Amino acid sequence: MVHIKLESNILGSNELLARKNRNEFQNQGILVLNMMSSPGAGKTTLLERTIELLNGQLRLGVIEGDLYTDQDAQRIEKKGVQVIQINTEGTCHLDAGMVGKAFKNLPENDNLDIIFIENVGNLVCPAEFDLGEDCKVVVLSTAEGNDKPLKYPLIFHESRAVILNKIDLLPYTDFSLERFHKDLENINPNAKTFLVSGRTSQGIQDWTDWLLEEVHKKKGKI
Repeated sequence: MVHIKLESNILGSNELLARKNRNEFQNQGILVLNMMSSPGAGKTTLLERTIELLNGQLRLGVIEGDLYTDQDAQRIEKKGVQVIQINTEGTCHLDAGMVGKAFKNLPENDNLDIIFIENVGNLVCPAEFDLGEDCKVVVLSTAEGNDKPLKYPLIFHESRAVILNKIDLLPYTDFSLERFHKDLENINPNAKTFLVSGRTSQGIQDWTDWLLEEVHKKKGKI
């Protein structure tokens, strides 16, 4: 009973901070995406390809979450966008407090169109914590197997977009696209699905076109 109460208090406190973040993002017209995946699914490579297509069209910022290193942040910084690192030092997810502090320290945070939050690699905990984002996006790779929506239904249920990465490896795996689509339809029929390859850039244009539409909606242009 004590454990359940403690967990409730933690989530309740996070919700208050998430609401504060959301209000600030809304007031500034910034589209904020919480990018989640298991380790090795290819979030950082996907972000690199996304930045390559959108940088110059939109003003981009990235909040990088990782346990200890800043290797991913260094990769993103080379793409010429604003980036700030959060090291959780063992915590398996980002929370609204961490994101709020990072946003305050993000250079020119009042002059951005999109902020990508690259969450800690984990298919469980990140789904439970609202960061104040506009939408959650989960990235899955073909190398992981098509059973992930059934094994981790919450993160797929909570995500507005699902990105199947490493589609170029599909012929070399036993990943079933039919089963993947069927399971996802049962868990979250409204999710927008993208089949992409961060390595070859296949499908990235469809993803960035969707992002442009979402930015325009956020700013009231559609």
